[in-house]
Amino acid sequence: MASLPSHNPFGAFINIDDSPHVNGPSAVFHKDPRPPPISPKASTSAQPTHELDDLPWASRYNGSQVSPTPTGAQTPFTPSGVQDPITPNELEMSRPPSPKIDDAADAMQTLSNPPMNKYRLLSACFMCFGNGLNDSAPGALIPYMEKDYHVGYAIVSLIFITNAIGFISAAPITHALQARLGRANMLVLAESLMIVAYIMLVCTPPFPVVVLAFFFIGLGIAFGLSLNNVFCANLTNSTMTLGAFHGSYGIGGTIGPLIATALVSHGHRWSTFYIISLAVTVCNLLFAFWAFRTYERDNPQPLLSNIQRTASRPQGVPVSKSKLLKQALKNKTTILGSLFIFAYQGAEVSISGWVISFLISYRHSSPSRVGYVTSGFWAGITIGRFALSHPAHKIGEKTSVVALVIGAAAFQLLVWLLPNTIGEAVAVSIVGLLLGPVYPLATAIFSRLVARDLQLHSLATVSAMGSSGGAVMPFVTGLVAQGSGTWVLHPICIGLFAGMLGCWAWLPRVGKRRE
Repeated sequence: MASLPSHNPFGAFINIDDSPHVNGPSAVFHKDPRPPPISPKASTSAQPTHELDDLPWASRYNGSQVSPTPTGAQTPFTPSGVQDPITPNELEMSRPPSPKIDDAADAMQTLSNPPMNKYRLLSACFMCFGNGLNDSAPGALIPYMEKDYHVGYAIVSLIFITNAIGFISAAPITHALQARLGRANMLVLAESLMIVAYIMLVCTPPFPVVVLAFFFIGLGIAFGLSLNNVFCANLTNSTMTLGAFHGSYGIGGTIGPLIATALVSHGHRWSTFYIISLAVTVCNLLFAFWAFRTYERDNPQPLLSNIQRTASRPQGVPVSKSKLLKQALKNKTTILGSLFIFAYQGAEVSISGWVISFLISYRHSSPSRVGYVTSGFWAGITIGRFALSHPAHKIGEKTSVVALVIGAAAFQLLVWLLPNTIGEAVAVSIVGLLLGPVYPLATAIFSRLVARDLQLHSLATVSAMGSSGGAVMPFVTGLVAQGSGTWVLHPICIGLFAGMLGCWAWLPRVGKRRE
């Protein structure tokens, strides 16, 4: 630019230099649908461009860099400012990449979305009610079974062993059968196995057939329990839904001894009780089939699996079922959770099954009077699961479980040392109250610590090991009680509570859910 002439009136105040000291800004891409204006200088000299990928931290967000476009070439932009892929290859390689299976966050279902979920939860609760009805009755029926078959503690305890074998047999095949049959047909199979077992028991067969019937009961309960645990754990507010689900088990556990004691006290055979269980199970079969018949259609997981199977990226390749099972069995949460529930159900079923025999032998009570103590224990479990699950969730599941288990051990010690039948009955009920929310709280924690694709395998294994504890520990208690007396129930249970605390302390830390 030429200097201003001397006659300019501003020349005395402003000195304008011919050579500019400040270079113009670099050319940038305008995120605008209109093409950027081209200046005369830009057309004669190439200006350096600065892309975000050139910065040292940009690759963490943008992934691998693509080759830049030639200088001066015009790149089409959409109105939103995102570059449109031109070729199919560019479409496939466009960022962001497909997430890994473990990193995917699925949308959680609620009780109202899909609408059938409220009926599915109700069906699951009815099935759990039937399970509690079945599991709590042997405590009141064992003394009459011993008289009927002329067997002792050790022999009659075989019903717990075969029940555990049924649970263990279900663990490795639950996922494969569910994938082949579907959720509704799988639940129908579970209830059908229990119907066959109850028909066998109603006929008052020889004792070996009774032992075999409890195997089918364990197999059927294991199938239904693992599927329903996964269903409840993946609903919003899983602690509450699991509390309602397992609280229904407590309702069945409360009613079962009452009905069984009333029947045998009025001269009916012990096998009459299983007519009621048979009727409940038939109703559950029909309700479960109706409620879960469209489960696969409503569940988004199959769609996610199809996307992963068709994705060309290696992160989306699904893992085979055998590998998933191996991963679940090697998972730290699965191992510690299995041991925790093994000890929990071992103590729970041991108390339910042997506390009446303890009161008869050491407090010299009549079976017709103390038969209702078991109902008090299960009533405590029921109230605990419905009333304490939500406050425990607010306080924190991990802290609450520690406090509840320590309290249960303290009241179990009172049952052992307090020489009063009424006081012991109250203490047994408080033990049930404190143990009640432990199972749903623990299941909620396990489901958060295990990846979604491992949940069915993992929770099925945990359920199998839990029911194994509910069979092995009452059997061990019966064997020891055969020689030493039923007082051994209490130190065995206190030792199981200590084992629960040890397993709980070693669990990994719980992170926030990403659903």
